[in-house]
Amino acid sequence: MPSTTDRPEGSEDPFAVAEALQSVVRDTEEMSIDRDRAAPDPHGSDPHGADPHGAGPRDTDPESTARDSAEPESAESANRDTVVVDDEMLGRRDTVRLPHQRRPGEPVRRAPMAVAAGFATIWAALLSYLPIAVVIGLARTLEDSGGVGAAAHAGLAAWLLGHGLPVGTSIGPLAVTPLLLTLLVIWRLNRAGLHVTRAVGARRSGSTVTALGVAGAIGLPYALVGALAAVMTDGRGTQVSAGLAAVHFFVLGTAGALIGSLRGTDAVSVLARKSPPVLRHGIRAGLVAAFLILGAGAVAGGLSVALGGGQAAEMIAAYQTGVAGQAGITLISMGYAVNAAIWAAAYLLGPGFALGAGSAVSITEVSVGPLPMLPLVAGLPEGPMGATGTALLLLPIIAGGVAGWLLTQRLRHGRSGARRTGRRGGAAPDDPPWSLLIGAGVLAGPVAGVVLGLMSRLSGGSLGTGKLAEIGPDPLRVAVVAAIVAGVSVVAGAAAARVFGNRRA
Repeated sequence: MPSTTDRPEGSEDPFAVAEALQSVVRDTEEMSIDRDRAAPDPHGSDPHGADPHGAGPRDTDPESTARDSAEPESAESANRDTVVVDDEMLGRRDTVRLPHQRRPGEPVRRAPMAVAAGFATIWAALLSYLPIAVVIGLARTLEDSGGVGAAAHAGLAAWLLGHGLPVGTSIGPLAVTPLLLTLLVIWRLNRAGLHVTRAVGARRSGSTVTALGVAGAIGLPYALVGALAAVMTDGRGTQVSAGLAAVHFFVLGTAGALIGSLRGTDAVSVLARKSPPVLRHGIRAGLVAAFLILGAGAVAGGLSVALGGGQAAEMIAAYQTGVAGQAGITLISMGYAVNAAIWAAAYLLGPGFALGAGSAVSITEVSVGPLPMLPLVAGLPEGPMGATGTALLLLPIIAGGVAGWLLTQRLRHGRSGARRTGRRGGAAPDDPPWSLLIGAGVLAGPVAGVVLGLMSRLSGGSLGTGKLAEIGPDPLRVAVVAAIVAGVSVVAGAAAARVFGNRRA
């Protein structure tokens, strides 16, 4: 469509079309009015009702007067000319180029899965690697230690470590994964899976097979990216296995992309509708309980570090590396903040965690050796906790009880909004059956135990081959204790909400 000189072609002004059509309608009305004024009276009479043939005034009967008063309007409508709005007229008005709209029945354009997965994988890898490289490069630049190549190499090593890959150094393998960086990686892979699902036209298809195919299509090229990064990192003061990197990247890439592809295809909702209600609600309640317990650990750990803030500041100042170096130490501590939250949750559950071979940090025992000078260490307890420790043990129980209360409320005020009529004539929510509540609560225990045990396994590792070769909680002990605590507390919270949550005043 042509465009005028006062508005560039391709303008996307949303008011341009409305202004052009308004101008055309206004000009059309003016032209019609001018024609109506120039047109003679179809009856040949003057405005005063006189007969043009000299017969005198017309009959002034009321009915004929009403009929005659309506005739000019119909005659005006009959004689009004129609103005055709063609390309020539629109060419004299400001126009805007509209995007192409898909016509009904037109096939949807779909990108090849291999191409879409390749671009999404590379983009996800760059967006998770570049922030690390930029931060490390800025710190090294301020300290005048190394150039761009050294910063890129250090960023690759940290990026590989965030994927759970051990990095060999002069003091031994570094195998404690900074889980905050891992969460960044999973988030970008989740977005990649969601974008590829949309690109191949599988959005809201409900297909689990398609979701698995998208996840695998992203996991394979992501494994190649990991192997290439390991080859580039190996041999410059660090030792990294390319084969092991490919395995880690494939597992993490497939798992992260599967989250996004399941969301994009809406396969999770389809599977949930097909699963038994006890299984569906039990898994959900277990996940809620696990993350509430983890949140309690994060709060407790954060308060502990805050109370030891003075000691943390002294540790940072002891490095004497300048502002950039101190900022780097702080960033390293932030990268392991998720690990510290998991260790604090294990501490609240009872098993505690280790900070070196033969060490133990729990409510009833604190025995550690020399520790690295990191701000997170300032939050460690100085010894066993007495009555305060007993009160801390209540936090996971309270978290499980809240998960059980939420389970009952979700079943009572579900999406269906089911209501029943009470004895007093008022509307009251439906109470879920006891079998469903107890069954879901009992199942929530093992689910929470598996989640927290897996998190404990991922949060631990080793820092070299010396005294810090064993760090983190025992996954099996944490899983067993968390399953018992979550199962009992979820059932208790659900039952309490069932009995006391629906009473009338």
